[in-house]
Amino acid sequence: MSEQSMTIYDAIGGDKTMSKLVTEFYLRVEKHPLLRPIFPASFDEVRERQYWFLTQLFGGPRLYMENRGQPMLRARHLPFPITKEHARAWLGCMQEAMIAAEIIEPAREAMMQRLTMTAFHMVNTDS
Repeated sequence: MSEQSMTIYDAIGGDKTMSKLVTEFYLRVEKHPLLRPIFPASFDEVRERQYWFLTQLFGGPRLYMENRGQPMLRARHLPFPITKEHARAWLGCMQEAMIAAEIIEPAREAMMQRLTMTAFHMVNTDS
């Protein structure tokens, strides 16, 4: 595979690294006082969907589309009150998870740029 055609998913190590990222992320969300209350009691389903989404977003197999259809993230998140503080907390957990999953630059910065846009797109309330 040429460097030009390499995706972020490939550059970070594919499935193994993406799985570690999602695991590390939810370890942090589970302990976060602002984020934990907006997630279900069990992370099993959301962890799997997050894995599918991130894999697809960063150039891996189109798992989310195959399993859930179009992401329609904002619509799927409307039932949950999401503030700018939630978005920043989510991004903080993701940044820490990327470090723990040993995702190095420039991939980590590219991922954070894309995820920052996505996180703030989910904001649906001021309070």
